[in-house]
Amino acid sequence: MENSKSSTGLKVALGIALVLFLGTLFYTFNLKSESDKNTKELTEQKELVMNDLNAMAKQYDEAIGENEVANQNLIEARSRIQGLIDSLKISETNVKSLWRYKQKYVSLQKEMDVLLAQNDSLRVENSYLATSLDSTRVRLEERTMFTDSLLVQNTALAEVVENAAVLNTVGLKGFGVIERTSGKLIPTERASRVDKIRVCFTVAKNALVQAGDQELYVQVIDPKNNTLGSNEQVQFGDKTLNYSIISKFNYENGSLNICEFVASKGKEKFEKGRYTVNVFNEKDLVSSSEFTLK
Repeated sequence: MENSKSSTGLKVALGIALVLFLGTLFYTFNLKSESDKNTKELTEQKELVMNDLNAMAKQYDEAIGENEVANQNLIEARSRIQGLIDSLKISETNVKSLWRYKQKYVSLQKEMDVLLAQNDSLRVENSYLATSLDSTRVRLEERTMFTDSLLVQNTALAEVVENAAVLNTVGLKGFGVIERTSGKLIPTERASRVDKIRVCFTVAKNALVQAGDQELYVQVIDPKNNTLGSNEQVQFGDKTLNYSIISKFNYENGSLNICEFVASKGKEKFEKGRYTVNVFNEKDLVSSSEFTLK
């Protein structure tokens, strides 16, 4: 009798264990299926954002190609879009990351509407300015500087990361300058005459970032893929960043214009070719731009 009871108990225990095992398999299968579904949806959404960015880049290419005289604002905006595309390609596919890229796309779309409208009016002016002499070219430069100042004030990109508590930058530009003994700076594209590289950008307003001392890492890479300036390293987890200079500033919850200077090593001359300028918030690339020295 006792053996019969023991056998019955063992069978019941085995039955319960089997039910629990099958339940666990069913739950694991459903969980994996849901995860695969979410991953597929995020990948599809990422592709849609990538397609939108590529379409926007194509519009800029067409607008740039229509101008006999290059519109620097369009070129810089196109470069920012390319930087965002490159960043999106290597980004992790998750809800938070995809949401941030969608917000950046919306802001870039607003900026593009403004720039293309400005470009239409500037194109008419440029057709006349291109045939004028040096005095007319000076007027064109003044007009471009005026447009740049308006662009800095444009808050379209300032709201890119308003819901993320991280600092971001807009209007990133790098260019060579001649430094006079009087302190006057003269922009130049001739590599042999460049004394320093000047990097300017605007720290975007973000109410979620606490006011106080902040810092961003500026990286200037020459045509031979060398990091200029101090070329020191900083470690963020498993990522090592080589930077040219640390831009330190006091953030007061408002847009802030910043310019930094990067010198070559020793008395070496700057190389001819394309330079890349990156701005990092710790390990995260927040802005990228390019310029060329001839």
